[in-house]
Amino acid sequence: MLGAYTYNKVIRKCVIAFGTLFNNIEVRKETSGTTYQKMKVPLAYGPKQKFLARLEGQPELNKKVAITLPRISFELTGISYDSSRKLSPITSDYVKDGKKIRKVYTPVPYNLEFSLSILSKTNDEALEIVEQMLPIFQPSYNVSIKIIDDLSEYRDIPIILSSLNYSDEYEGNFDQRKLTTIDATFTMKAYIFGPTEVGKPIKKAKVHYDTGTPKEPVRRMTYQVEPTALRDKDSDGTGLTITAAVNDKTATLPVVDSTVFNIGDYIEINNEVMKVKTKPNETSITVLRGQNATNKAGHASGSVIDIITTADTELLESDDDFGFNEMTSFYG
Repeated sequence: MLGAYTYNKVIRKCVIAFGTLFNNIEVRKETSGTTYQKMKVPLAYGPKQKFLARLEGQPELNKKVAITLPRISFELTGISYDSSRKLSPITSDYVKDGKKIRKVYTPVPYNLEFSLSILSKTNDEALEIVEQMLPIFQPSYNVSIKIIDDLSEYRDIPIILSSLNYSDEYEGNFDQRKLTTIDATFTMKAYIFGPTEVGKPIKKAKVHYDTGTPKEPVRRMTYQVEPTALRDKDSDGTGLTITAAVNDKTATLPVVDSTVFNIGDYIEINNEVMKVKTKPNETSITVLRGQNATNKAGHASGSVIDIITTADTELLESDDDFGFNEMTSFYG
């Protein structure tokens, strides 16, 4: 089981989605009257201690070389299994991926823990940032994430604001430096998906049932149905052509060799399906035109003839139109 490689980048996508929520926060500073100077608050992934260490190396916050404040940092701090959201591990689902059907097993619920820190030189800037965040989380906010790229599978993932702590920190004398810090913790209720399998369409259905009445003997019956191709899928008609042009009313087709056809065969010429009716001689066949809901049309000399066979049936996909072969058997 551990040898089956899978990497859907779910955790990475969750980290990106979480950070994107706080990517457009700004603070405004009044310059004169009703004029404001806007500043987008920098956002970075990393622990708060990383930025505090940089601040310690720059004792004067007003210098241009100093680290920009305010700023926001966040990081993934833990991953834990959430048993309250557990589903049956053997349950699977089938998801349509273009013309393919993929089998997806039940995802595993995990909580992703995030910490977010706001660093600011003033209380007002810190509170300005917090008041842009709090109305969004009540206490949760849902984000839609494309979990598996191949399947276009989207999930609404709730992000819950768990706690918010406020603190003022001073370094040295009170008149030298003041740093306001707000630490928030969040829980993201994610799902981790395992590998997916490409499923195959069902090609045969069989039903066994009993018939009869109290006055009649019981008979066991079997009903079986299989799909059959209505159109050519493998373009296998190389070398099979008509030897003269025909119009949409022609019922006898001139061919190179009629012995390759069987009475009852379905053939396709330029998107028109026909049924072989008879073989008058070795160089002609009679057909029923416009079969399988196709339109009658004229065809030029040299048009390729494709025979619809079981090989075409094997190539059927879930979006294709197809017919059915039925068989009923009686026992007893």
